Amino acid sequence: SDCQINRLNRIAGQVRGVAQMVEDDRYCIDILHQLQAVKSALAKVETQILKDHAACCVAEAIASGDEADQREKFEELIDLFAKRR
Repeated sequence: SDCQINRLNRIAGQVRGVAQMVEDDRYCIDILHQLQAVKSALAKVETQILKDHAACCVAEAIASGDEADQREKFEELIDLFAKRR
C-alpha cells in the first residue's frame, strides 16, 4: 500500500543518514541509536505486511477449502519464522 511505500522510503532515508554518520566518523553510540530506530521502523512495516497477508492470502486459502493451498500458506509462514532465528 501507499502507506507502506512511504514508510519504506523514510527508512531508506534513515539508512542513508546512518551511512553518512559512519562516513563522518560520528560517535558509535549515536550511530547505534539510529540503527535501532531503523530496525524498529522495519519491524513495524514487517508486522503490518504480515497482518495484511493473514487477512488476505491466508484467509482466502481457508475460505476456499483448498487443503493444498492452506498447507502451502502455512508452510510459507513456518519457513519465514524459521529463517528469523
